[in-house]
Amino acid sequence: MKTRLLVAVAAMAFATCALATSPTTLTIQRGNTTVPTTTPLGGAPLTSLEQDPAMSSGDADSGDGGDLGSKPVVNRGIARGRGNSNRMGNALRAKSSPELLGGFDGLNFHDQRYANGGNQFSVEPPDQGLCAGNGFVMESVNDVLAIYSSAGNKLVGPVDLNTFYNYPAAINRSTGAYGPSITDPSCYYDQDTKRWFQVVLTLDRIGTTSALSGTNHLDIAVSQTADPTGAWTIYHLPVQNNGTQGTPDHGCQGGFCLGDYPHIGADANAIFLTTNEFALFGDGFNGAQIYAISKQGLVNGAASINVVLFNGGDPSIPAPAFTVWPAISSGGQHAAAHGGTEYLLSSDAVFYDSGTSNTIWLWSVSNTSAIDTTPAAVALNVSSIAVQEYSVPSSLAHQKPGSTPLRDCFALTGCAPTYLGYPNIVYPAPRDLAVNDSRMQQVSYANGKVWGTLDTDVLLGDGSHGSGINYFVINPNSSVLFANGTLSLPDANLTYGAAAVTQSGRGVIAFTVVGPNDHPSAGYASLDAKIGAGDVHIAAAGAGPWDGFTGIPYLGGDRPRWGDYGAAAADGNTIWLASEYIAQTCTLAQYLTPPLFQCGGTRGALGNWATRISAIGL
Repeated sequence: MKTRLLVAVAAMAFATCALATSPTTLTIQRGNTTVPTTTPLGGAPLTSLEQDPAMSSGDADSGDGGDLGSKPVVNRGIARGRGNSNRMGNALRAKSSPELLGGFDGLNFHDQRYANGGNQFSVEPPDQGLCAGNGFVMESVNDVLAIYSSAGNKLVGPVDLNTFYNYPAAINRSTGAYGPSITDPSCYYDQDTKRWFQVVLTLDRIGTTSALSGTNHLDIAVSQTADPTGAWTIYHLPVQNNGTQGTPDHGCQGGFCLGDYPHIGADANAIFLTTNEFALFGDGFNGAQIYAISKQGLVNGAASINVVLFNGGDPSIPAPAFTVWPAISSGGQHAAAHGGTEYLLSSDAVFYDSGTSNTIWLWSVSNTSAIDTTPAAVALNVSSIAVQEYSVPSSLAHQKPGSTPLRDCFALTGCAPTYLGYPNIVYPAPRDLAVNDSRMQQVSYANGKVWGTLDTDVLLGDGSHGSGINYFVINPNSSVLFANGTLSLPDANLTYGAAAVTQSGRGVIAFTVVGPNDHPSAGYASLDAKIGAGDVHIAAAGAGPWDGFTGIPYLGGDRPRWGDYGAAAADGNTIWLASEYIAQTCTLAQYLTPPLFQCGGTRGALGNWATRISAIGL
């Protein structure tokens, strides 16, 4: 029997709070244009400079209290404690996947490291952004993108994100010059306007040095037609929020705020971007930031566009605003009430010493139709909803044993100094993987309901703790919580769940399946407002263990990074999933066969993550 809880309204607390906070009105200016163009793969298999010195783990915030500064200058730790759930993982594994229409391997570590002639850093985890529509599928990861036909044929890619956004290379290996640091890509196809939207966080340097200048911005690319392989217009939204470049002053320690972990949503009138605001050069979390940007202005390529900003750190806001994820609306379906409304969800377990909570928060931005004429009239509300208890996962995920040539080279006397340029280090094989915290993940508005997921601690069959996925289906117009439960297996972790839903209300949750019997695999389960989550399906089984650099002394901090988020997108009655998994395996001998460390082009010297794109027919 699957672990589910279907909750009726009468049993739940649902408190709505109209906020007195006023938005800040801003404008952004149009930048230049770009066309996605495949950059060549190449470069040395390994250099003495593999990680960006300003981004020691090669990526942005994980939200884990133990991850204090994957950028060394930033302390983005929030989680006060980890929960210890007694909810058993007892979902069923499906014996077949009749809904799986097909799939193909997406971008991988080899693409990331060797794109743009190798003028890239080694980066993990990938953090997928996925969008689909008009016969195309677009995938973005740290720090490359690719565009495919719906049949899985690669049309463009890999394109390194620095090139796509018209910046110098991440690292010019001939001159040593640094380009801006780009992270956390997300994308969205808008059925209303037939346009593609891509967003990243970009951190500026001091000249061409590795040092960060403090200014940082959300770069927003908007396709000029329904074809993402054509021209795009770029906008830059400053998010340092220290009073410079038209930003408000939020008083972040060290003089600059950081607009971390951006994600994208939309209603009929606006594109919504949210960030977690930390001090860039000091300690402190300032609350999530909610930006509403005129959709029509972006689509028309206007020279100047209205932006409305709500500061989640405002004292009048009762909710602890962290990872306030905006909803994406499938098929042009939007909430029209109150002059147009966008819904967002957040969770709060990371703020409690217990690491547990039974509350999530439903945010709504209303009167969005006013954004082009009277942007100050756009309003923010927040509601608390009592739900099944969820917890910050308390353990790392074990892996199924297999070939780990990076680990083997580190452990073998003479191998690491000779081939990798590092001292010998002996560590377990395979290593455990870090799972997500309990932040909200991808949110959808479909069939008049708001749908979301987050990762939670669960009890596995052997008595140890692991990770499962909480799901929520909410009627935002009343105190009805249609479905709320936990999807989990007794013998494996399910992590980084991301749900997408069709207009008719049929959904799919994508996630990674990893455990002592499962190499990291691309998994999914159905999601329905009446019966909750279905059986666990494997869209693509992992071929071997994760064998990456994060968490290894001298290389990637102290946390073995797997991901920050996955992605899913509805396109008519098809749902596209992007899941991180391991697509390859090779021995140490193969790893040391020229061209070194690449195992036939399937991995790089310091990592072997891959992504799987799957189509589910509903």
